[in-house]
Amino acid sequence: MNQQNSNAEAARGRVLIEESREIVVVLDERDYVVAASKRARESLEGLTEGKPIPASLLRGKEGHTPLAIPYEVDGRRERLVYLSEPGDLAAYEELRAGFTAAVSHELRTPLARLLALLETALLPGEDARGLAERARAEVEQIRELIDDVLFLSELETGRAVVSLNLTPVVPLLAQVAADLEESAARADVTLKVEGDPSLDLALRPRMLRMVAQNLAENAIRYAGPASALTLSVESTGSSIVLRAIDDGVGVAEWDLPRLFERFYRADGARASRGTGLGLAIVKHVVTSAGGTVEARGGRGRGLEIRCVFPAAGRRA
Repeated sequence: MNQQNSNAEAARGRVLIEESREIVVVLDERDYVVAASKRARESLEGLTEGKPIPASLLRGKEGHTPLAIPYEVDGRRERLVYLSEPGDLAAYEELRAGFTAAVSHELRTPLARLLALLETALLPGEDARGLAERARAEVEQIRELIDDVLFLSELETGRAVVSLNLTPVVPLLAQVAADLEESAARADVTLKVEGDPSLDLALRPRMLRMVAQNLAENAIRYAGPASALTLSVESTGSSIVLRAIDDGVGVAEWDLPRLFERFYRADGARASRGTGLGLAIVKHVVTSAGGTVEARGGRGRGLEIRCVFPAAGRRA
């Protein structure tokens, strides 16, 4: 049993080092590399397990001394050495703190509305059933926000593989349009799908669905009544272009570059109950698949989201 625990702990330690986001290595007494994280192997030249670590790496840059944590295991002295640049951790912490603050801010609004609805429902003479339905909508928005945050985190930590197999595009777009038909009708938005049904994308079905669904939901929420959205795909030879084009109210041109930022909303969309992460997820999936994404349009001229992917192929 002790041997099993020891083996499990060793395996666990190996995974922790391997998957660390830091540039970290394990050195023995002679400064030979015992283990190194994936990021360390990808970032540092001359780093080989079982061989001495290049002395220049231990000297650091600009007088910076790498952080070393000595320890002893089975009578052997080793060191855990962090070789990240001085600003790396600070930059990561700043990004993490900013993202946490943004999520907290976005959660406060539906939580405050939910609390107000529940308190109102306790008052005599109020429509408890109607208030409960509105409260349920607030809970649903909170769930969507949490789901989007978790999915985006999954993408950023690399746990979600984006490009794994070929997916037929048009049938999946049609399925997404059918799934959103009811919510589109409530918003008075017409959905249409166009494109060559033989085109495939080098994208997992789940990832393509997330892209198409977020593009469609963005139009349903923001295009405005009596508008139409077309989801289309075409091949240009060297690439495959997925477009979401609506003829709705559009956004100001200066807002276009910022639409893919987390939680960013153009002025006309600030009252929406969207999570503010949909287009950020679209951009992350597309760029992870080797593609690019951009927004075109203007106030009163509708909105086009253009996703350009490397060409995958065409079925016979």
